[in-house]
Amino acid sequence: MSSQLSNITDNGIKSIDIVKKNLAGRLRAERRFRRMGLAAILASLLFLAFLFASIVGNGYSALFQTYINIDVFFDPGKIAKNDPSNGDYQGIVKASLQKMFPDVRGRSDKRRLYKLISSGAAFQIREMVLTDASLIGQQRSIWVPADDDVDMLMKGHLSRQDDQSGRFNRQQLQWLDRLEAEKRVKKKFNVTFFTAGDSREPELAGVWGAVAGSFFTLLVTFMLSFPIGVACAVYLEEFAPKNRWTDLIEININNLAAVPSIVFGLLGLAVFLNFFGLPRSAPLVGGLVLTLMTLPTIIIAGRSAVQAVPPSIRDAALGVGASKMQTIMHHVLPLAMPGMMTGAIIGMARALGETAPLLMIGMVAFIVDIPGGFTDPATVLPVQVFLWADSPERAFLERTSAATLVLLVFLFAMNGLAVYLRKRFERRW
Repeated sequence: MSSQLSNITDNGIKSIDIVKKNLAGRLRAERRFRRMGLAAILASLLFLAFLFASIVGNGYSALFQTYINIDVFFDPGKIAKNDPSNGDYQGIVKASLQKMFPDVRGRSDKRRLYKLISSGAAFQIREMVLTDASLIGQQRSIWVPADDDVDMLMKGHLSRQDDQSGRFNRQQLQWLDRLEAEKRVKKKFNVTFFTAGDSREPELAGVWGAVAGSFFTLLVTFMLSFPIGVACAVYLEEFAPKNRWTDLIEININNLAAVPSIVFGLLGLAVFLNFFGLPRSAPLVGGLVLTLMTLPTIIIAGRSAVQAVPPSIRDAALGVGASKMQTIMHHVLPLAMPGMMTGAIIGMARALGETAPLLMIGMVAFIVDIPGGFTDPATVLPVQVFLWADSPERAFLERTSAATLVLLVFLFAMNGLAVYLRKRFERRW
C-alpha cells in the first residue's frame, strides 16, 4: 500500500513538473506573440506616418503661390471700350515688363523675360477690365502669378545654378534678384488652388472643378443607393421567404461586394453610354456606376443592422396589435437606421476614392470649366490626382500631393461622421 502511494506521489510530482515546464514554454510563446504583434502595429504606424509625412511634405507648398508685382498701363489703344473682352491683354503685360526692364532688347531676351510671368496674368487683367471699365487709360500696380518654374525656384525645388536646373540662365536669375530687391516678389496664399478648375499651367490649376464633380457624383450615388439598399435589406430580412432563390440572391450580393471596381466601369460603359446614350464624362453616369458598386456594401450593412434589432421589439409591437409593416416602419427601421447610415457613409467613402470605374466612362477628360449640374462634363478628385501625377511639370507634383490631402480630408470627415452616427444613435440591449 505504501509503495502504491509513493508511486502515485512520484507520478503526481512528475506530472506537475511537466505541466509547469509546458506552462513556462506557453507563457514564453505568448510573450513572443505579443511582442511580434506590437512590432507589427508599430511598423504599420511607422509606414503610415512616413506616408502622411511624404504627402504633407510634398503638398503643403502648393498652398502658397509666388506673385510678381508689375506696373500695368491699361492702354486704350489695346482695349476696345465697346468690347473690352477682345483686348490685347497679353500685349499689355509684355509692354509693362518692357517698361520695367528697358535694357532688354533682343527677341530671345524678351521671350525669357516674358517667361517669368504666368500666362494667367493676361486673364487676370482682362477680368479686372470687365469688372471695372474705368481702369482703361489708367496705370495700376498689380500682383500677378509667376510662372510655375519661377514658383518652384522661389520655393527651393529648383536649383539657382543654371547648369544644373536647365530652366534658367544667368540673366533671368539677375532679373529675379532685381525684382526681389525691389520687393516685387512674394509668396501669397494660393486661393486659385481652391477656387479654379484644371489647367495646363500648374500655377493656374485648382481642385474646385474636381470637388464639384465629386459632389454631384456622390449625390447621385447616395440618392439612388441608399433607398434601394435599405429596401433590399429590409425585404431580405423581414419579408423574403427562406428558399433556394433567396439563398442565391444573398450569395450573389456577397459576391458582388468583392467584384473589382473596373468591372462596374465596363458595365457602365456598355449599358449607360453605349446602350442608353447618356452623356459621357457626366456626374449622372458616374453616380449610376458607383451606385452599382456601393449597393452590395449598403445591403450587407443594412441586413446586419436589421438583424441586430432584438426579436423582443418585434414581438412587443405585434403583441399590442401592430401590423407587420407598422412593426418594421415604426420600430425595427428606426432602431436599425444608425447602422444603415454608417454602412451607407462607408460605402460613399469608398465611392469617393474610386478611379478605375470612372476612367471607363470618360471622366478622365481634361475639364477646365466648373460643372454646374449632373449632366455637365466633370471629373472627380481621385481622377484629378491621377491626371496631375502623370504630368511632367515639377509644380504638378506638389499639387498632386495637395489634392491628395484634400481627398484624405473628405475621407476622414466621412468616416468620422460614420463613427459619430454610430456612437450617437446606437442602442445596446
